[in-house]
Amino acid sequence: MFHHESWAYFMTFAHTPVMVDEIVALFAPVPGGLVVDATLGGAGHTTTLLDTYEHLSILGLDQDDEALAAASERMAPYGDRAMARKTRFDGLGDQLDDLGYDEISGFLFDLGVSSHQIDQGDRGFSYRTDGPLDMRMDQSSARTAADVVNTLDVGELANILRAYGDEKHARRIAQAIVAARPLTTTHQLAEIVREATPARDRRRGDPSKRTFQALRIEVNDELNILRGALDMAIDRLCVGGRGAVLAYHSGEDRIVKAAFRDRVDVDDHRSPVPVMTSDYALLWNGSKKPTAEEDTANPRARSARLRGIERVDNAHAGGDAS
Repeated sequence: MFHHESWAYFMTFAHTPVMVDEIVALFAPVPGGLVVDATLGGAGHTTTLLDTYEHLSILGLDQDDEALAAASERMAPYGDRAMARKTRFDGLGDQLDDLGYDEISGFLFDLGVSSHQIDQGDRGFSYRTDGPLDMRMDQSSARTAADVVNTLDVGELANILRAYGDEKHARRIAQAIVAARPLTTTHQLAEIVREATPARDRRRGDPSKRTFQALRIEVNDELNILRGALDMAIDRLCVGGRGAVLAYHSGEDRIVKAAFRDRVDVDDHRSPVPVMTSDYALLWNGSKKPTAEEDTANPRARSARLRGIERVDNAHAGGDAS
């Protein structure tokens, strides 16, 4: 039974999982075993999968202590079918080794920031709520967003905004940030970005969103660790196992697409008959997007892109791609 205080805390963390129906359908055919939720968050996807598929157990990973506390409460009724561990998702391999799992039935990465983290002003993720310039998913990490905006030079800041935020006014915004130092709060930073953005672009939505996204990715080293983590997860899939990734940023999605594509379409073009030598197959071409209804009901879903991969029995298939 939940204590009143912990239940109230859990409710503050609850959020609507993105594309949950599509995720549930994707894992329907996988064999019984362990699924790794590499970005556990509030355990929305995890608990839905546990409710739907009794033959699956789940290892949830997260580096956010608040997320782990809430998710662990939510996962408690599932007993030994649900485990939660604190780590960045690039610690996936070590966690599986520690638990003795050479193979997994599936994996899920729901990238980006959770609605709870955005709503908590003191975490510094939101350009709408005032708070300290923090943005650390793991509160024990040393480097904060304040460190980034107050120490890097214009060129370094511009590169971050351009690479991680797709910001076309990156240098102009970086110059404004440097000129306004020191910056300590999210409202200060958001206002600097708005003032540095041409009026025509401010009419298309709050321009500070891209800067906050870029800084969050930089502070948490998200893109640099993503490819290695995906490769570890793909390597562990058993035959018939499936992996799913929800990406919300073009840089994330490019990494996911490359990681999946590198495992499939390995044809011997010298042969008149295409010969598939890959042990993996894409579940569909390209990415899937949320329905219009979900876009309306859950604003976080609007930029989501879902990709899926499966480990196949290439030998059993006879090696013939036709």
